[in-house]
Amino acid sequence: MPKNILLIGGSHGIGNAIVQHMYEGNNVFVASRENENLPEGVTHIPFDALSDELDTSLLPDSLDGFVYCPGSINLKPFKMLKQSHFEEDMEINFFSLIKATRAVLPLLTKDGTSSIVYFSTVAVATGLPFHTSVAAAKGAIEGYARALAAEYAPTVRVNVIAPSLVDTPLAGRLLNNDVKKEKMGEMHPLKRVGTPEDIASLAVFLLNQNEGWITGQVIGVNGGKGSLSIG
Repeated sequence: MPKNILLIGGSHGIGNAIVQHMYEGNNVFVASRENENLPEGVTHIPFDALSDELDTSLLPDSLDGFVYCPGSINLKPFKMLKQSHFEEDMEINFFSLIKATRAVLPLLTKDGTSSIVYFSTVAVATGLPFHTSVAAAKGAIEGYARALAAEYAPTVRVNVIAPSLVDTPLAGRLLNNDVKKEKMGEMHPLKRVGTPEDIASLAVFLLNQNEGWITGQVIGVNGGKGSLSIG
């Protein structure tokens, strides 16, 4: 049975990898500013998470899955971060997520077997320097997601994926040459940074579960960083 899946963001990076896995045999909708890299058959809805209201009339009557992909990587020493930096990170990572979720939740509760997937970061559970702003915003997602999962069980499953550094356009400044990639990879027990496919495979698993038994979880996909020490 085809699933109706909505992604906020899906033209690049992890979101696009999820789309590539899910579009065959399913009805995939991508709400994003750009429509490049989307396979034929995927429905694109022009949408800016920071400024637009999602037009749910463009969606089917019910959704089986919802993924919120927009995020930020704003890594600076705390003394260099202004109040506005924290507010901007909260806006794109958390407040816009809430707004989009509020819009689609009535569609997710219709059939009673839907799945929500959000994204956090390894920096929430593992204290990392220069991550104060993004860790605060992503930490808000983790607490919110657990509470939402409890409130909407068993109708809607809500889970969070917490990656380490992934080779996406968002991380381009940190991984824009082979030397940087190797250096960042050495910081992980598995000796490489993540790929969009590494993260997408878990998201697809969580979306594909029919009445699955996983909810309220924050699942690390991080090459061992944060849970294993490097000898």
